[in-house]
Amino acid sequence: MKKKEICTVICQKEIGDGIFSMWIQTENIGKEAKPGQFVSLYSKDGSKLLPRPISLCEIDRENSRLRLVYRVTGTKTGTEEFSGLKAGDTIPVIGPLGNGFPVEKAEGKRVFLMGGGIGVPPILELAKQMQCEKKQIVVGYRNAQTFLKEEFEAAGELYISTEDGSVGTKGNVMDAIREQKLEADIIYACGPTPMLRAIKQYAEANNIECYISLEERMACGIGACLACVCKSKEKDAHSNVNNKRICKDGPVFLSTEVEI
Repeated sequence: MKKKEICTVICQKEIGDGIFSMWIQTENIGKEAKPGQFVSLYSKDGSKLLPRPISLCEIDRENSRLRLVYRVTGTKTGTEEFSGLKAGDTIPVIGPLGNGFPVEKAEGKRVFLMGGGIGVPPILELAKQMQCEKKQIVVGYRNAQTFLKEEFEAAGELYISTEDGSVGTKGNVMDAIREQKLEADIIYACGPTPMLRAIKQYAEANNIECYISLEERMACGIGACLACVCKSKEKDAHSNVNNKRICKDGPVFLSTEVEI
C-alpha cells in the first residue's frame, strides 16, 4: 500500500565515485517494503515537480528503515540534491512502489542473483532474504570500485566481473558465469537493458525460469502517465495495447512476459 511520508535521513556517505548510500527513517514504508520494489523521492526545488525513483538496497522492517544506494546523474539534478542531505534532514518519499521479486519461488533451487551497474544495489536485500539450495551472486562493475562487495560476501557465493578486468572476470556477468562454469535453476536480475537482454536470451535458451527488473526513466511512478512502458506479449488492461507499465506492473517481470 503506497503512502507519501516525510522521512528523516539517518546517515549518508559516498561509497564510490558518485555512488551514495543513504539510510532513511520511515513511518510505515519500511515495514511494508519487499526486495525489488522502489521508492520515489521528491525534490525541494519547486521547479522539479516529478519525484525521482530509487530502488531499495536494504530493508530494516523492524525499525521501518530503508537503505538507498544511488548514482548522482549530472548537476542540478534530483540525485545531486539528495547527495547533499545530512543526518536529521527530511525528504518527502512515496512508497513502496512496484512489484518486487518472487522470493518464494527460489526455495530448494540453485539460484543466480545478478546485478550490473546501479542495478547492483537491489540484489543485496534479495540475497539477504533468499532461502535456496545454492545462492550464487554474480555482479558486474565498471572497475575496481566494487561497492557493496563486503555485504555480498556475507550473503552468499560472490562472483564479480569488471569491464576493465581489475577485479574478477574481465567482461560482464555472463562472462563470469561462463568462466566459472556456473549453473542455476532460476535467475533474478537487475541492471541495464543490454545486460538483461543477454540474460533473458541465456535463460530462454536453457529453459531457466528468469525474473528481470527493468530500468527506465519514470515520471509519476504510479502507472498513471504511461511514460515508462515496455513491449509485452499480452495486452495491458489499462491501455489495451501490448505494453506493460514498468513502474506499476513491474519493475520485476518474468522474462518471457516482456520484449527488451
